[in-house]
Amino acid sequence: MKYVLVTGGVVSGLGKGVTASSIGLILKACGLRVTSIKIDPYLNTDAGTMSPFEHGEVFVLDDGGEVDLDLGNYERFLDIKLTCDNNITTGKIYQSVIEKERRGDYLGKTVQVVPHVTDAIQEWIERVAKIPVDGKEGPADVCVIELGGTIGDIESMPFIEALGQFSYRVGPGNFCLVHVSLVPILHVVGEPKTKPTQHSVRQLRGLGLTPNLLACRSSKELDDNVKAKLAQFCHVPLSNILTLHDVPNIWHIPLLLKDQKAHEAILKALNLLGVAAEPNLKEWTSRTKVYDRCHEIVRIAMVGKYTGLSDAYLSVLKALLHASVARNRKLIVDWVPAGDLEDATYNEDPEAYKAAWSLLKGANGVLVPGGFGDRGVQGKILAAKYAREHNVPFLGICLGMQIAVIEFARSVLGLHDATSTEFNPETKTPCVIFMPEGSKTHMGGTMRLGSRRTYFEVADCKSAKLYGNVSFVDERHRHRYEVNPDMISPLENAGLSFVGKDETGRRMEIVELPSHPFFIGVQFHPEFKSRPGKPSPLFSGLIAAASESRRTIMVPSNGHAKLTNGNGMCNGHSPKLKAHQKGNGFNSSNGSLNGIYTNGNGVYVDGSC
Repeated sequence: MKYVLVTGGVVSGLGKGVTASSIGLILKACGLRVTSIKIDPYLNTDAGTMSPFEHGEVFVLDDGGEVDLDLGNYERFLDIKLTCDNNITTGKIYQSVIEKERRGDYLGKTVQVVPHVTDAIQEWIERVAKIPVDGKEGPADVCVIELGGTIGDIESMPFIEALGQFSYRVGPGNFCLVHVSLVPILHVVGEPKTKPTQHSVRQLRGLGLTPNLLACRSSKELDDNVKAKLAQFCHVPLSNILTLHDVPNIWHIPLLLKDQKAHEAILKALNLLGVAAEPNLKEWTSRTKVYDRCHEIVRIAMVGKYTGLSDAYLSVLKALLHASVARNRKLIVDWVPAGDLEDATYNEDPEAYKAAWSLLKGANGVLVPGGFGDRGVQGKILAAKYAREHNVPFLGICLGMQIAVIEFARSVLGLHDATSTEFNPETKTPCVIFMPEGSKTHMGGTMRLGSRRTYFEVADCKSAKLYGNVSFVDERHRHRYEVNPDMISPLENAGLSFVGKDETGRRMEIVELPSHPFFIGVQFHPEFKSRPGKPSPLFSGLIAAASESRRTIMVPSNGHAKLTNGNGMCNGHSPKLKAHQKGNGFNSSNGSLNGIYTNGNGVYVDGSC
C-alpha cells in the first residue's frame, strides 16, 4: 500500500480537501485504484452533532456514517463509496484507546499519548486503507490522507507524531507528503511573499515530516524566481513546487496538477513511475469545457435556514451543478432566508421581506433542503405553497418534503393547525410524527441514517421515470420524523400521491403532485449520491423542468446576467459581482471564491465538484 499525505500550513481554508481529491483523481486517471481518509482533530466522534454554521454540512455515507464534508468531495471526485471509518477524529481514537484500557488490553501499563494513541492512529490508517471502496475486490493501490487543520495546531500534534512514525514505518517509496501552503500577494508591494510558507515548512520539518511536494495557493501563478526561492529555503526540488492559483471553478484543479506534472513527482516518490500510465482526463477536461461554454442560465431559489453559509448545503449545490452542466445550463442559486418570507419579517424588516419574495418569484425553480428545528418553517411552507399554486418546479428534500405535505394539508384539506410534532408536540393534527426507533435524548447517530431502499408504488410517475423505470432505489437518509401514515388516505384523496414507500409500506419516501408540472418531495437525500457526469435523477428532473420555464436568463458577451421573459425582452438589471468568501478557497480573478459569485442573495455556482 502506498500513502499520500496532504497537510496545510499558514491558514485554514486553503483547499486541502479539493487538493487531496484532485490528487486522488489524477492518480486514478493513471490507472491506479485510490481510497481516501480524512483526519479531523476535533474531539467529536463524528460530525453529526455539529451546527452547519460551525462546520458546514454533515455528509452521510451508505453505512450511515455522519462525516466531514470533505468525504463528499472524495466520493464525487473519485466516484467511490467510503465508510464511516474513513473519517478519523480525535474522539474516535481516544474512545477506542479508552475501550481497550477498560478491557485490560494494555495489561496494566500506563496508557499515554505516545505510544498508545499514536499506535492506535497508525493501526486505524492501515486497517481502513485496505477496505475496498470502488466496488472491486482487494485493497486499493494508493491511500490519500488529508490531515485537517493547520500545522502547529495543538490538537493536531498526536496525529503529526503518529504520521511521522508512520512514514518511517511504511518506509521510503511508500509515503509521499504534499504540503498545501499560502503564498500571499500583498497589494501594497504587488509581489508574492514566501516567508509564511518557509516558516510553515520549517515547523513541519521540526515535527518530523519532510514535504516531497509544495502546493502553493496564490491568487496568481508564481514565476520561476519565486519557485526557486521556495525550493532553496524549503528543501523541495524546483520541479515539485506547484502553483494552485485562483481558477474560475475547481474542476480546473486536477488539470492544473496534470499540466505541472504533479503526478510524475508523486509517482516518483512512491516508486510507481514504471507501473502507472499517463493520466487520462479526457472526460474530465471535456466536462470542464462544456461548463465553461454554458451561457443560458437556470435560476433556482434555495429556501433554507442556513443561507448565510453555502457550505451548509454543499452537496445540494453540487447536485444542482451536476444536473445543470448535463443540460448545458449555467446555474444561479438565489439564497432565500426562509424566515424572511414570513409575515413577522414584513412587520420588522419590510425590505428583507420584499427582497426574499422578489428572489422567490424570479426563480425558475424552488428547492427546500433538509434541516432541523422550527425556525423559518412557516417561510418554507409559504415557498412550497407559492410553487404549488403557480406551477413553479419544486423539489423538497427531507424536511422540505414534510413541509410540502403540511402545506397541502393546511391549504387543500383545510387543516389549518396541521404541523409536525417536531414543532408542536401537542398538536391535534400531526401530519409528521416522531420515528419509533429514534432518540429524543441523544443526538449523535440516533436518526434513521444511511442507505435505505425505497419501492415505487406507482409505475407511471415522474420520479420512477427519472430513475429509469426501476422498481426500487437505494438512497441515503438522515431524519427523525416522517409523514404520519394515518394521514395518507385523506391526503391522497385530495390529490397528493405517495409514489415511493419503504418495504413496510408505512414510511412515505416520495410524494408527488400529479397535476403539477414538477412537484416532488423525498424523505431521503439524493444529493449525497450525485456525481459529475452522473447527476442525481431528481435534480436532473428539477433542472429540466426549470429550464423549460418561460422566463429565462442569458449571459451576454459582457458577462452580466439579464433577466428576460419569454420574448427575450429584458425586465431585470445587470447584477454586480462581488467577493463572497466560501468553501475551499479556489477563487477566480473576478472576485469569486470556490467558483461561487454573489449578487445580493444570489449565487452563481461555477464548476464546483
